[in-house]
Amino acid sequence: MTLTRKYPYIVVEGPIGSGKSTLARKLAERFSAQLLLENAGANPFLEKFYANPDRHALATQLFFLFQRAEQLSGLAQPDLFGGATIADFFLDKDPLFARLNLNDSEFALYRTIYQHLQPQTRPADLVLYLQVPVDALLERIHKRAIAYEQTISREYLERLAASYSEFFHQYEAAPLLIINNEHLDVAASDEAFHLLLERIEKMRGQREYFNPNLA
Repeated sequence: MTLTRKYPYIVVEGPIGSGKSTLARKLAERFSAQLLLENAGANPFLEKFYANPDRHALATQLFFLFQRAEQLSGLAQPDLFGGATIADFFLDKDPLFARLNLNDSEFALYRTIYQHLQPQTRPADLVLYLQVPVDALLERIHKRAIAYEQTISREYLERLAASYSEFFHQYEAAPLLIINNEHLDVAASDEAFHLLLERIEKMRGQREYFNPNLA
């Protein structure tokens, strides 16, 4: 059985700069799967949010919520003909950002809307969670030189990484592989990518870990 027959809907997740989009693209290319990428650049509030989070957090979060729900709406039922989907986001973690960025009254409004949208989306068959130290996240964000991302603070990234860790510590909705992606460079190294594929193929439990040694 091929990887995508066992896991027809795979989600790659992790904080900004963790490499989730790169890995999702690589997996989709390898298995000729449908690729769903979060389109952050289409959010007209995102640059304003990084400049003034308190003022623009709710608009930014709601835009992402509706965008993600729309992208995932076609996945409500499994593809009976064997088509696979790889995504670099899923709706389950959306409240993580909302709780991090919204005040209590804004979050209450957000939760009401989220609860109407969330049941309409399909759960993942496998989640790959990429963990990267904050220093490495900052370095990667700096190197890719997207202008509005350069205002992201270390303090915000620390809070975001901690929120991801807490979320996935409690996550039980799908099989989960937690990957140390500090040195696993799937974009540059075919060896690293094949090591990861082998590790996924060997998964048997609901929660497993991959800490590659490529020295």
